[in-house]
Amino acid sequence: MYLEKDDERVLAGEFGETRQKMMEILVTLGRVYGAEKLVPITSAQVSGASYKTIGRWGLSWLQSLNARAAVPAVLNPIGMPREGWQEFGIGEEFARRQAEVVEAYRKLGIRVECTCTPYYLRITEYGEHLAWSESSAVAYANSALGARTNREGGPSALAAAIIGKTPYYGLHVVENRRPQVVVEVENGTGPYANHWGGIGHVAGKKVGNRIPIFQGIRPNRDQLKALGAAMAATGAVALFHVEKITPETRVFSFDTGDLDRVTVTEAEVEALFTETEVEAVAVGCPHCSADELRELAELLRGKTTTKPFYVFAAKGVAAANPDLVSVIERSGARVIPDTCMVVSPRMDEFGSIMVDSGKALAYVPGMCGALARIGTRRECVEVATS
Repeated sequence: MYLEKDDERVLAGEFGETRQKMMEILVTLGRVYGAEKLVPITSAQVSGASYKTIGRWGLSWLQSLNARAAVPAVLNPIGMPREGWQEFGIGEEFARRQAEVVEAYRKLGIRVECTCTPYYLRITEYGEHLAWSESSAVAYANSALGARTNREGGPSALAAAIIGKTPYYGLHVVENRRPQVVVEVENGTGPYANHWGGIGHVAGKKVGNRIPIFQGIRPNRDQLKALGAAMAATGAVALFHVEKITPETRVFSFDTGDLDRVTVTEAEVEALFTETEVEAVAVGCPHCSADELRELAELLRGKTTTKPFYVFAAKGVAAANPDLVSVIERSGARVIPDTCMVVSPRMDEFGSIMVDSGKALAYVPGMCGALARIGTRRECVEVATS
């Protein structure tokens, strides 16, 4: 793999041990995947931020590093809100360890904006090279924005943030972004026919790690987010196209005549929805947008919750919409920044959780040890206030 002279000096240790380690990670990754070079990135998003997932050994590794990020970089959700963690039910020992994780990242120059939706906080342009790690953020950046990123692991995303480059392979290469399978969605009339998290949950299982192109649907930005997040969770989809909607379908002409075709039926989506009793309700996986907060505020206006109801959103998004947060919280629901239902130990205390996303439906059982029930956002509010 070709390295520029400065990169060779970093690899030789001339700029410190940490940068040398980070360059070794990138070079090894590039060699494994046959990258011809490193490419500069404009931003990074680093996972491995919750103490629940990285534990004391991951924390120890972070604390051993000594360098600063070379590009704007943010964290994935951590295991608790940075403020008000006591009210959220987080224990002191976990909170202390989580604060140490956050501080270790801060010292590395990672912006402590802990979210799986970094695209709400910084404008990401078409064609930009990124090193993002959270699966739903990767799917959205590649698909809805037309940026270019592979699905990075936590260490490789951190290495890219510190070096400012990533190996040029996979979805950074335009030729590798062509669709590989056509997905048709049955035009149903039932209450879940247009539940994009449900559609993505089914589609992800059918397409696996292939790049799908959807035909005959017209989702908006939030619906694209839900679709991609679910496919990334039940399959390994890091890029998808929607004909005449996503940017690359308007730039390139894709010949789909010889591709495999799969269909997502209304019955398959309908089968995901059950009437199971739940102990808590949680929405915002991925984190809620301003429009989604607005919808929740309207649905909750004048109502009172009877079950714990958590709404997860980036702190920056919540802070920019205080009136919506106020309406939501007057109902008894709580808008929680920095963390999410999947990576917080708080949600492990419930035996059953109702969610509104296909991603959460896939992850909650394994990550929280809880039964997951999916519903529309309106149904989530109804269950939480009944």
